[in-house]
Amino acid sequence: MDYSRIHFIASSSAQAQSALRTMLGRYRQHEPGEADVIVALGGDGFMLRTLHRLLPADLPVYGMKLGNVGFLMNRYQQDHLPERLAEAHTLSLAPLRMMVVSIGGEESSALAINEVSLLRQTNQAAHIRILVNGMVKVEELVCDGVLVSTAAGSTAYNLSAHGPILPLGTDAIALTPISPFRPRRWRGAVLPSNVKVRFEVLEGDKRPVSATADAEEVRDIISVDVFEEQTIRLKLMFDPDHSLEDRILDEQFL
Repeated sequence: MDYSRIHFIASSSAQAQSALRTMLGRYRQHEPGEADVIVALGGDGFMLRTLHRLLPADLPVYGMKLGNVGFLMNRYQQDHLPERLAEAHTLSLAPLRMMVVSIGGEESSALAINEVSLLRQTNQAAHIRILVNGMVKVEELVCDGVLVSTAAGSTAYNLSAHGPILPLGTDAIALTPISPFRPRRWRGAVLPSNVKVRFEVLEGDKRPVSATADAEEVRDIISVDVFEEQTIRLKLMFDPDHSLEDRILDEQFL
């Protein structure tokens, strides 16, 4: 496919802005409505924000690392960009949908590319009931929190919480407790990606809990439903010699 019509976007860092000026001097800038591809210059955090912000454009995104973390990014290189884009592999990912009800009865929804996480808001542990496809699996989890991660996000917060790394293409999500106290021996689960996970906050007025989909937070919640949003597909592009699958595999041996 011809990727000659490129929309460049960069993080606010001096390094990324300098790279943006260089790229605009070498390649023509196209608006998202007329572009074939988005090239994002920055780190993983900027890539996530770009995917969220430009989701309506429905364009593949090719990232180049100009930040502190670059798990979702390719190497930065000025030369032969259209050729690199033509040779890149495109990976299609479905985000998670978070449906939240707060203590006041307000309902809200958000998408997560990495994970949906529930966290205690005060010094008191959260008490959370967990249901999978309407069946109670954990009657009362006493913890700092709990999260549901996509395969792409399994090496982020999920890994820090001692959750499993999920190779892409496994059609699975990770359900991982954060600092669990009871049940003491429960370390989470790997679930089919088509399940619906429900969290019910117990004693939410006494033990308040927040829910976050990537960077979008809702506080003082009473319930959260999480499921894979199959109606939306994110398209990430990677150089053939630097694929996301290889990076996920390598992370398991570090």
